[in-house]
Amino acid sequence: MLLGLSIRDVVLIDRLDIGFRPGLSVLTGETGAGKSILLDSLGLALGARSESGLVRRGAEQLSVAAEFSVPSDHPAVQILAEQSLDAAGELVLRRVVSADGRSRAFVNDQPISVGLLRRIGDSLVEIHGQFESHGLLDAGTHRGVLDAFAETDVTAVRQAWSAWQETIRIRRDAEASLAKARGEEDFLRHAVEELNALAPKSGEEASLAERRAVMMHGEKLLEGMNAAQQALSQKGDVEGSIRAAQRALERVAERAEGRLDPVIAALDRAALEASEAQNLLEKVSQTIDLDPTALEKIEERLFSLRAIARKHGVAVDDLAALANRLSGELRAIDAGGDGLARLAEAERKAKQTYHERAKALSAQRTSAARRLDAAVAVELPPLKLDKATFRTRVDPLEEDAWGETGLDRIAFEVATNPGIAPGPLAKIASGGELSRFMLALKVVLARTTSAPTIVFDEVDSGIGGAVAAAVGERLARLAADVQVLVVTHSPQVAAKGAHHWHVAKGSDGGDSTVTRVQALSGDERREEIARMLAGAQVTDQARAAAESLLATPGA
Repeated sequence: MLLGLSIRDVVLIDRLDIGFRPGLSVLTGETGAGKSILLDSLGLALGARSESGLVRRGAEQLSVAAEFSVPSDHPAVQILAEQSLDAAGELVLRRVVSADGRSRAFVNDQPISVGLLRRIGDSLVEIHGQFESHGLLDAGTHRGVLDAFAETDVTAVRQAWSAWQETIRIRRDAEASLAKARGEEDFLRHAVEELNALAPKSGEEASLAERRAVMMHGEKLLEGMNAAQQALSQKGDVEGSIRAAQRALERVAERAEGRLDPVIAALDRAALEASEAQNLLEKVSQTIDLDPTALEKIEERLFSLRAIARKHGVAVDDLAALANRLSGELRAIDAGGDGLARLAEAERKAKQTYHERAKALSAQRTSAARRLDAAVAVELPPLKLDKATFRTRVDPLEEDAWGETGLDRIAFEVATNPGIAPGPLAKIASGGELSRFMLALKVVLARTTSAPTIVFDEVDSGIGGAVAAAVGERLARLAADVQVLVVTHSPQVAAKGAHHWHVAKGSDGGDSTVTRVQALSGDERREEIARMLAGAQVTDQARAAAESLLATPGA
């Protein structure tokens, strides 16, 4: 709800602060008094386009601030949360425009873009005028308006749409992968055959390299080992000699009182180690292969493994894993048709689920559209639109236009006279008719609007008497659900207001003319309504008529 409007240096307004309350607020005054300036100022605070010509003559800049009270779940709070901006309890939207045309925007004194200010403002206030309107004139909003009226929940359709789109993405990715794999199928089959023929094993490169190194130095190794064997046996049996020394000491050990025991033990160990050394030396000698053919085979395999590893850009030890992976890709190609068939079936089922839910939503919308049309039709005759018709079209979309909100194109259409085909609201209705159509719609949709404040600019244009009274009654009814501000020249409408402001031009005490706004009550309000009835010369009869209007229930 709009709590207050603070205006500084806008055209004829030098300094103005207005506090607003719930219910219907009316602004009256003679033509040219500055009522439009008030609406222009509010529009600036809501993000409307600015002009340097709005800056009051002699001022360096204008400033407009609009204060709102919003609940925590209001869309404006969500918009601010998306921008990591705080919006606790109250919002102050402020706009500053300098004389050179530069514009700045703020929310709670935090600088923001004018575009963001407009988004926030559109969620807080709807302005309906003779020649412009926001919200309902945009056909893009009609689906949401109808859904709000019908109290439909689009969540299930959104979820089904997302699930269907995900199956489409998975199927297309699989098709692309399979197409790419099939394009490389010949290479894969050759690579797999080559790897399978080579049958690489993990760790094989190190083993082959070791064997190759040994074989390349085989003759020198054997020469060295033979020399060692000769050294161990050139003066007889080394182990036998050690054992003989051991036995000789054992015969006299008892007389040495234990001093020879360590020597005997060391000789025992030496004999065992010598024997082990001779045995190992013989075994190693037997493993040395001097066959040049065997060396060639080892070198050939080692070089083959390294060559194919370079070809595929992997380590030799990774060739076995590469062979398994490429074989798996070939198997996937061979089974690709079956996989795509399963994905296509999953996509078909997801589409069917979406379509069923969307069709159910369409049925709800069609039923709601009939109820909405009937409700609006009741409101039209009292507003001097008895020959007009209002129609909500629910048309099916082509499949390529389906989306997360369903299968329907929703459009509000009107025909102002019999025999004329209904057309878009903005193109068919004239200025005054448009405002009254909007009023009828807003009365019906009052409980569905997210904007807590609605402004009507001269909604009573071109009407009077009973029709103006009907307009006033509907504005009062609408104000029971949302805050309503109306600029009016109709005494019947003004009399229905819960709050009344009079806009007039006056002098600032010097040579300049300024716009002043005064809250009216009691006799002041009766006098203003009498002026609206009688004109410049207010008569007693006009005052009596004003008293009668104010005494009417609802006034």
